[in-house]
Amino acid sequence: MEKRDVLPVEGITCTNCAAKIERRVTEQDGVASCRIDFATSQMVIEWVGPSDREEMLRSIEATMERIEPGAHFVRKDEADTKADRLLWRFGVALALLGFGLFTDSLLLYVLAYVIAGYDVVYTAVRNIWNREWFDEKFLMTVATLGAFAIAEYPEAVAVMLFYQLGEYVQGRAVRASRRSIQSLLNMKPTKARVLIEGKEIERHPEDVEIGTVIIVRAGEHVPMDGRIVTGASSLDTASLTGESLPRQTGPGDIVLAGMLNLDGRLEIEVERSAKESSLQKMIALVEQASANKAKTEQMITRLAKVYTPIVVGLAAVVAFVPPLFVGNLEEWVYRALIFLVISCPCALVISIPLGYFGGIGAGSRRGILVKGGEYLDTLAEVDTIVFDKTGTLTTGRFDVTAVETDGQMSEEALLKLAARVEIASTHPLAAAIVARAGETTAFADVREEPGYGLMALDGTDRIYVGSARYMEKLGHAVTEARVGTNVHVMRNDRWLGRIELMDTVKQDAVEAVASLKRRGYRTVMLTGDRAAVADKVGRELAIDDVKSELLPHQKVEAVERLVRHGKVAFVGDGLNDAAALARADVGLVMGGIGSDAAVTAADVVLMNDAPSDIVAAIDLGKRTKRIVWQNIAFAFGMKALFLVLGVLGIASMWEAVFADVGVALLAIANATRLIHGTKKSLKQA
Repeated sequence: MEKRDVLPVEGITCTNCAAKIERRVTEQDGVASCRIDFATSQMVIEWVGPSDREEMLRSIEATMERIEPGAHFVRKDEADTKADRLLWRFGVALALLGFGLFTDSLLLYVLAYVIAGYDVVYTAVRNIWNREWFDEKFLMTVATLGAFAIAEYPEAVAVMLFYQLGEYVQGRAVRASRRSIQSLLNMKPTKARVLIEGKEIERHPEDVEIGTVIIVRAGEHVPMDGRIVTGASSLDTASLTGESLPRQTGPGDIVLAGMLNLDGRLEIEVERSAKESSLQKMIALVEQASANKAKTEQMITRLAKVYTPIVVGLAAVVAFVPPLFVGNLEEWVYRALIFLVISCPCALVISIPLGYFGGIGAGSRRGILVKGGEYLDTLAEVDTIVFDKTGTLTTGRFDVTAVETDGQMSEEALLKLAARVEIASTHPLAAAIVARAGETTAFADVREEPGYGLMALDGTDRIYVGSARYMEKLGHAVTEARVGTNVHVMRNDRWLGRIELMDTVKQDAVEAVASLKRRGYRTVMLTGDRAAVADKVGRELAIDDVKSELLPHQKVEAVERLVRHGKVAFVGDGLNDAAALARADVGLVMGGIGSDAAVTAADVVLMNDAPSDIVAAIDLGKRTKRIVWQNIAFAFGMKALFLVLGVLGIASMWEAVFADVGVALLAIANATRLIHGTKKSLKQA
């Protein structure tokens, strides 16, 4: 039986090194798989068979240290200490380089080089010993030692100095982007105040059972999902949904773990266990996001494996082939060393994943949870947006507006009978009927006919509650109201009456659809509701294409037809939508209210139940992809230019330093715009 550990790690700032660590750890006995979650600084290890776990972890930590010095299982605040130490080394080495330039002292150059780059050289040598030949540390070591060999001492020290400066800035950028995600993970509650016989007792949320009443005081976070029993307050929901305005709540209102109680004392009846809370679902989704890499990210990871060997081979050609024809070996070796420095792939291997999980982190602040970089890419490519109606474009909160009977029973009796069947369903129509009927008890045997309705056994009688299509399936044609949704009731083969309900369009749905159409997207609505109701909503929202009276499998077939002609995003609320969400190129679910099955099937979860977040999610995907490709084009373009200049003898080692470290720093700075700039743009969306 496999066991799983999630362990915090520190010191891994290079995705290429992370891939090597994953590969080496997975090869160890007793390990089924290893994955480093670069976004949250965690190592996920799947174990197989009995083993000495402590000894295995020591071995794994040694492997991490061997591949990337300083990498280890984390203790708090070590990252900042390591960064400060690296900055101190940079300052001392820079001062020694300055004195060396003034005195032309070889000793000062050597001291500056050792202080700045001893760990780089040590790692390169150790990797060679372990047959890990080609990486950026190998390139830096060969280039700088080669520069020493041909007496280019200042250039050798400068290359190592600015390489380390790039590592420092890279580490800070990675930690900044991680903090945007860690701020969500750190919200996980550690205690709940339980009310027992009038006394408040603190317990771990994992130990609190459903139905327990917990107390939340002003200034405290709600630790578990539940419903307010006593008290009223304003709740700050920004951490979950990105809403800037506090939400006013009172008895009967649902509250979610992670919301901040701004004022007042609340008594809350717990409705979900700690591990099933909305906050825990958010945390799980964000923790898993970095495993789903974008195709661009996967391409760069594959490229990094073959890039360095090719570069080293080309540098050898530059160093030794031209001298056979034009002489001057030292000059061509110098050009080859410049070639090695320029070709270091740091700008690509860090700025691209940094861009993707910067986008994921920025989205999570708004309550837009993207399950991986690949879905950000797909969001940027869609051309058709397909909506479910109820709960997605409409509130999903129905009100009973009319009751019609066959004259043999009262309206109240019909409502009560329907409610005894519908109480077994979670559908919004059922909830509205039950709420209108008042307290009631369910029939013991209730069965669902997916897409049609429910059937209950009442002694020897069968009670059918559902759509007109259900009644027709049972052999009875019925009349429908022109506007509104109808739920019909039959006992055996006799029609008893119908209940009419109305739904309302969400407040921001009109503007969201209009915004999508202004951007050139085709909009489609698929619903199981009647044509009259669907057409009314479609006209109100100006939807391009409305298809109504669809069963769940017919929704999937409609999505499949659309997918054949373009990139399709499907947006649902989680009720009967799981299959359509999975079939679309990218599925978005209103996760705050959606079902577990739909959240699992979807690729993007919108915690704030607002259609406007669909626009924000697409904009986030486009912005992320644009910045990633800007970095790719910029890095490859600048490196290609300076490689040509280096081979021609126009660029010196100083220009090579800019082409390596300078390009990497600019690419990283561009990627971090997602962390800061996206946050601002999302708030404005």
